[in-house]
Amino acid sequence: MKTAILFIIMLLVLIIPHEWGHMTVARWCGVKIKEFSVGMGPLIFKRQKGDTQYSVRLLPLGGYCAMEGEEESVDSPTSYSSKTNGQKAAILLAGVTMNVIIAVIAVTVALCLTGVTDNSISAVTEGSPAQKAGLEAGDTIVSINGNKTDTWEKVVAGIDSYEEGGALEITYERDGKTGTATVTPEYNEEHGQYMIGITAGTTKDFWKCVRFGPITTWELNKAMLAGFRSLFTGGVSMNDVAGPVGLVKVVDSVTDYGVAPYLMLLALVSLNLALFNVLPIPGLDGGKLFFILLKIISGGRINDDMEYKATLIGMALLISLFVLVTINDVMNIFGK
Repeated sequence: MKTAILFIIMLLVLIIPHEWGHMTVARWCGVKIKEFSVGMGPLIFKRQKGDTQYSVRLLPLGGYCAMEGEEESVDSPTSYSSKTNGQKAAILLAGVTMNVIIAVIAVTVALCLTGVTDNSISAVTEGSPAQKAGLEAGDTIVSINGNKTDTWEKVVAGIDSYEEGGALEITYERDGKTGTATVTPEYNEEHGQYMIGITAGTTKDFWKCVRFGPITTWELNKAMLAGFRSLFTGGVSMNDVAGPVGLVKVVDSVTDYGVAPYLMLLALVSLNLALFNVLPIPGLDGGKLFFILLKIISGGRINDDMEYKATLIGMALLISLFVLVTINDVMNIFGK
């Protein structure tokens, strides 16, 4: 039951802001919103407010923001079809933008819970160069060879700058006082680099977590893009791809480790959703953006009817892909 609830919460956190982004920017552009739906399929609840029907539907596997003139050209100043290409692009990109924002927020909250590495030392290895030079747990490394080290990444870069036969001049703070230690790193065969035997400290300082939120999200995004490229290079097999059913299993596994891993998973899925949506596939936001570009390049030879037909084909392919991935998820769960 807990897994089901957390899975549905994740879907809602991904769907509602995405569609809200479309709706908000569309309204800024003067587009009439016919329906804002959370969920797909049979209607459970609806409420009319102004020109917009707000709906909750049975299947929490998606949602939509139905705009006037979105599927066909409508001769009305409040229709999507009457807006400029720039306005249309802004409306389409608003959903993806919200998914990226959700990812950054989720990562930042996770970092606030777990802490981020800083330029302090949490532990010094017995008999290591750092201990021999007098460094202690709790010290904050201020600079290495005169170069400021206000993050752990800069501390690592400072140690990596070591040249054989020399030494590192490390300036540190301890109990409000500044000291200097001369450290000669030792080459570690296992890690293949010079090390001095210190472990990074962590901090849950709110502003540092906020600072590292976007940075960590970008690193997560780069890892996701590398995985996406592997789909085309053969580095990832079909068994490594998961859909909604497979995601339930992942949520179940991740939640055993606490809130922070769940939030990191939410961020990763949100980034995946953003990437998937900008692909130039008819039926997706990226497909609509692609057709805007085609219409501009073709000088109007690509019309709305062509886009509508392509969208039908694209939707059929997406549904087929959804079915295929779901079957694969089920087979993986039951080990067949």
